[in-house]
Amino acid sequence: MRTALRGLDTRNADTVGRHLVAAGGLLEEDPELALEHARAARDRASRLAPVREAVGVAAYHAGDFAEAARELRAYARMSGDQSYRAVLADCERALGRPENALRLVQEALEAQPDAEELVELRLVEAGARQDLGELPAAALVLEAALGGRPTPAGLGHPDLGQLRLATAYGDLLAARGDAELAREWYSAIAAADPDDLTGVSEHFAEDPDDDLDDSDDVDDELTELDDEDDDADDEDDDADDEDDDADDEDDDADDEDDDADDDVTGEDSDDATAGSAGDEELGRALADEVGGEVTQDDIEAEVAELLGEVPPPVERDHTRLFQEATPDEEQRPPTD
Repeated sequence: MRTALRGLDTRNADTVGRHLVAAGGLLEEDPELALEHARAARDRASRLAPVREAVGVAAYHAGDFAEAARELRAYARMSGDQSYRAVLADCERALGRPENALRLVQEALEAQPDAEELVELRLVEAGARQDLGELPAAALVLEAALGGRPTPAGLGHPDLGQLRLATAYGDLLAARGDAELAREWYSAIAAADPDDLTGVSEHFAEDPDDDLDDSDDVDDELTELDDEDDDADDEDDDADDEDDDADDEDDDADDEDDDADDDVTGEDSDDATAGSAGDEELGRALADEVGGEVTQDDIEAEVAELLGEVPPPVERDHTRLFQEATPDEEQRPPTD
């Protein structure tokens, strides 16, 4: 990387280097931010192969598989390094093109890759077969990579590559419905992987014994809830008796309200008659004031104003807006 940066201006090389270091440090913790740093480096030095490699790797970790494939292909053309063939095939699989992934895997296998790349290629190949619904073919790929007809007892203490192949095989068994056999594989992998580099511990997150304890606790809670329901039923019965008494009182109150309504209705009728007469007098007064005919809306607006329900209209003299300012007004400072 230092050798590649020597072709840049000193200040630019320092900035690009900072972005690349940040991208590498954030790759696992915050891949999206790592990708932003890698892109910033590419903006300043897009002709450097290591910069394109950094963008491709960061994009792969961030889940931007289209950009990852594009940048890693550019890196391969610029550097001649073909070590990312398995990653490129996995990008094709992630983009929904398992057939292309299988084609890239086959081309890479013909080039006789090393043991580490071979593991990656077999994992991608098995995954692509699963994507196509070819579960038996996927099983054959993983079984051949594990030595042919593998068993959990024969796993032993393999390297990380073999453990990853075994984990993929266990996942495939679970997908096929062989849950018991898959669990045996997970147990064997966990025994051979005390540091949990494969993440197999996730399959043992739920303990059946804990489920039994939880079920006992649930039974106890249900029993307590039943007791509380019985007490609540007794209280409901008492409340029903009180409601009956309250209903009787409400009936008496309704009778009294009916009598009161009759009295109020009579008073309202008298008020309405008086109001109509008052409106007529107010209408005649308004007609005399304005010298013309007055509508019912005018009467209602006048009544509302007298009662204070609406503010009286504000009379504005707009003619002053067109008058020239007096000398005194010209000397005054403008106001807001």
